[in-house]
Amino acid sequence: MAKAVLKKEKWTLSFDSSLKDAVIREARGKGVYPVNILEEMVREKFNPYGYTDVKDSVAHVRSIRKKSKGVSTKAFLDEIKKWQKSGS
Repeated sequence: MAKAVLKKEKWTLSFDSSLKDAVIREARGKGVYPVNILEEMVREKFNPYGYTDVKDSVAHVRSIRKKSKGVSTKAFLDEIKKWQKSGS
């Protein structure tokens, strides 16, 4: 029985050139194709459990920490421990 050949769809996206430049710059910085950056962004946006697809855990924690600058480091770590114990 012959395998069914999957037809790969080609998409064309049009958006702001400054956004396009930002995606290309980020892709070059990570050493991947720009489409990989776009796919990663879409996965993160539509993933209800955002932490499951985190590739760089250190960068993820840094970004979370930046959002809560008003909280002390001890309180931040205590909050994480409390969350871990809750089973969430």
